[in-house]
Amino acid sequence: MTDRIARRPHGRKARETYGGADVHAWAWPVVLAALDLKPDDRLLDVGCGGGVFLRHAQAETGCSVVGVDHSRAMVRLARPLAVLGEVEQLPFADGEFTAVSSIVAFFFFQDAPQALREMHRVLDPERGRLAIYTTSPEAKGTMAAPYPLATRGHFYTDAELETLATGAGFTNVQVTRPDDDGWAQLLSAQP
Repeated sequence: MTDRIARRPHGRKARETYGGADVHAWAWPVVLAALDLKPDDRLLDVGCGGGVFLRHAQAETGCSVVGVDHSRAMVRLARPLAVLGEVEQLPFADGEFTAVSSIVAFFFFQDAPQALREMHRVLDPERGRLAIYTTSPEAKGTMAAPYPLATRGHFYTDAELETLATGAGFTNVQVTRPDDDGWAQLLSAQP
């Protein structure tokens, strides 16, 4: 299940999961508050899945949106808002976006330092904001990250997330725990 649906989403079950109207909806308000999007913002959602968050962010804030995902099936679901690509080599120009988000995808990135360097590169150096909603190490083995999924992801402590972000060039780095049980982390930063 984890490889076919979570890590490499394709097939009917993946389309139902990541194309659902409320997939990861609990994270949307936290990410939107951290990014404080306005109509003149340009948002990139990394690991966008079926594009549900993109559509929500655009409708709620009026900003322009684009997503990137490594799964052709997810990009088809998110059409016309998404493009196919890898987080370690984003297919966008330097400084193209004022905001970058990633919701429950970061712990699947094989090269987190490179992923963060790429997110930093595509952010506007003056106005850019980053918000990554990810799963904490404390969630391993819970319903938030059940086994075998817990063996497939990369879980980082708050301090490790901060170090990764500052190492990628981000400033004003902050890691918070937005949920009551401490199973989630929000990494927010600026270029």
